This record gives sequence, C-alpha cells and structure tokens, in this order.
Amino acid sequence: MTSGLVHLEGKELIAAAAQAFAGRIAVTSSFGAESAILLDLVAQVDRSLPVLFLDTGELFDETLAYSRALAGFLGLADLRVVRPEPAELKEAEDLWRTDADRCCELRKVRPLARAVEGFTALIDGRKRAHGFERDQLFSVQEVGGVTKLSPLANWSEADIEAHFVARNLPRHPLLAKGYRSIGCWPCTRPTTPGEPARAGRWAGSAKTECGIHTSPLGTAKD
Repeated sequence: MTSGLVHLEGKELIAAAAQAFAGRIAVTSSFGAESAILLDLVAQVDRSLPVLFLDTGELFDETLAYSRALAGFLGLADLRVVRPEPAELKEAEDLWRTDADRCCELRKVRPLARAVEGFTALIDGRKRAHGFERDQLFSVQEVGGVTKLSPLANWSEADIEAHFVARNLPRHPLLAKGYRSIGCWPCTRPTTPGEPARAGRWAGSAKTECGIHTSPLGTAKD
C-alpha cells in the first residue's frame, strides 16, 4: 500500500495517504514552533482528519493557547487532546529532574499509544533539517505495524519560513523568545545562534527524542 507513497512529499503525500488509509489515519502534532506548516497542509487536504495533540501536563501556557488559536484559524474539525491518566501524572510528578526517559514514557508514549489504537497510519511533522536522530529520516516508514508519514522530511528551514510567509500563518508566541523547538517547559530552553533547532530540548544530556517516534507505539515497558 505504501509503494505509491514513497516518492511523494508535502500536501501530495498527505492527500494520497488520506485516500489510501481512509478512516484509519491520524495526524500527531505538538503545536510547537513549526507545527502550523504541517497542519496547514492537512487542512488544505481534509480538515476532518483527526489531529492528536499530547497535553503532557507540563506544556507551556503559550502552547496550550496556541493550539486553540491555530486549530480555529485552520478550521481543524477533529482536534483530540490526549492526556496521561491521573496515576501516570502522579508517578511522573517532578520525574523530569531525575529520569527524563521515564517521564516522557508516562506523559507521552503511553497516552499516545492508547490514542492511536485503531489507526494504521500516522502523519507527523518531523524533518531531516532538525538533525540528531532525524538526519536520516524517510518520508514513509513502517514502524511496529504502523505506517509513519513525514511529509516535511525533506523541507529546509528556508522552505518552512517561505511557507509561513506565503500562507500568513500565525506563529507560536515563544518563537520571538528564541525557542525553535518547543516541548515541555522543564526540558526546553531557547537556542543560541548556530545551534540546531532541537539543541534546546533536554539540553546538557544525550537525550534528543521523547520516544513517541523512536519506539513502536504500545510497547512501553514498566
């Protein structure tokens, strides 16, 4: 089913995948620094595609406000806010200080694994330009029985900026403060000139990913 998708990108990949996986495809979005680009392309194809937004309980207030504003601006018709269970939140309280991987598992990996049950294809906004583990990213991948689609995999920073301008898309308010990749507030800092966009995530550690893109969903272990 994916053979006809591997040479596509951007809006064309989203449109083809929405047809190939009709009723079994969703979009995952952090409503972060560049999320408006992917969501704008999705809205141009089909505003009714489910958009899964992880509210970890530690997001910036600006991100929560931006998610509502951007969804309204684009007319997204099926925004689904995904949250950890109360027991997961209780276990994860202040865990970011001592075990960031476990914190991400409880606040992100497990909640998303539950939310994607029934979907066989997931669209995300990852790009090679972000570097680290993403510099060899393919636009179409099979991971744990799920087709992962990254329509922006080959887009450069210049491509992203040009689309923001051409489409007059609203920007995340923290961009003006130097945040180029935005996750949970305890583990995100602004970047300095010359740093990769994701250098501000888990700064000072070897960690570069939360786990939702690097582990098959539904396989988190105790």
